[in-house]
Amino acid sequence: MSTYFVIAVIVLVFVVIFQIAKASEYVSILKGEEKARKQNNKINGFLMIAFLFLGLIGVFYCHEILKGRILGESASVEGEKVDEMLYITTVVCGIVFFITQILLFWFPYKYQEKENTKVFFFPHNNKLEVFWTVVPAIALSVLVVIGLRNWFIFTGEAPKNALVVEITGKQFGWIMRYPGKDNQFGKKYFRNIDDASNTLGLIWADNAEFNQKADPASYDDIVDNSSTMYVVKNRPVKLIINSRDVIHDVGLPHFRMKMDAVPGTPTTLWFTPKFTTSEMKEKTGNANFEYEIACDQICGNGHYSMKGIIKVVSQASYDEYQRMQKPYYLTAFPEKDPSAAPPAADTSKNTTAPNKGVVEGTVNKTLH
Repeated sequence: MSTYFVIAVIVLVFVVIFQIAKASEYVSILKGEEKARKQNNKINGFLMIAFLFLGLIGVFYCHEILKGRILGESASVEGEKVDEMLYITTVVCGIVFFITQILLFWFPYKYQEKENTKVFFFPHNNKLEVFWTVVPAIALSVLVVIGLRNWFIFTGEAPKNALVVEITGKQFGWIMRYPGKDNQFGKKYFRNIDDASNTLGLIWADNAEFNQKADPASYDDIVDNSSTMYVVKNRPVKLIINSRDVIHDVGLPHFRMKMDAVPGTPTTLWFTPKFTTSEMKEKTGNANFEYEIACDQICGNGHYSMKGIIKVVSQASYDEYQRMQKPYYLTAFPEKDPSAAPPAADTSKNTTAPNKGVVEGTVNKTLH
């Protein structure tokens, strides 16, 4: 209800201003242009001061009601550096904003047209020009240096104990790949992509046409096509980012990270999660909270639906998740799974013992 009241007050203020402006036009007709101009100057000067105070109150009010409600605390250690940059930039720009805006609205009121007031013409001042050129240049250079330093950290070499996950964007979803027991990703080729059985185009077999040889490292890779990524709390995670079609962008707002996914050009970044998903549900008071993977690059008609999820879990939970996964190669070729139980023999039609030749033939076929 209070929101509607505030909106109604704002609308009413604008209506009053509009009516005052219309009335001033009629007054100018009755009194003449000279008197009307002076009266308008006084009205405009007063309105400038009113807008100044109302604007400052609005800035303070918006800050208070939105403080901590948009994203809250950074969920990654490295993201704290991003928040720090934002705070520094906000303070620097905030100081400039308040000084310039206060002067902008105060000057029309202070120096409005008055009787017997002589206009002062200020043509040029080298010292002032050097000051307002050099000082902003130094301030912005410092901000850029801080940003580049953090950028080189996020995109540089990840710690040796980092978990490595490959994330590939496609219209319109995300594909996750984890290295198997050999801790190596197998090679892939885009012409091998098949949405039914090989969404990343892993090279599982020789192909003379494409001059390919099967890569054994791909046999134990784990691929998750559900747009859900699993990472570990307090363990650095390195993302190898790819795209299968057009340019996408891996946006991780809660971790304060983002990176383009470019076809044919892998990009990387790394971060260290601070809170598990369960802990964030408690911190936010939202039982449905999930860490979001957003596509921050418009990529087609279904861009709005391209959302993924990051599950931050304990090391034990992650190990259990990995244990439950089957290598993608065995998912595509279940008959090659050594753990799969052989089909039960059908003895309903023949209850007599087979001769030696039949047994040997059956064994030979099974082995081959």
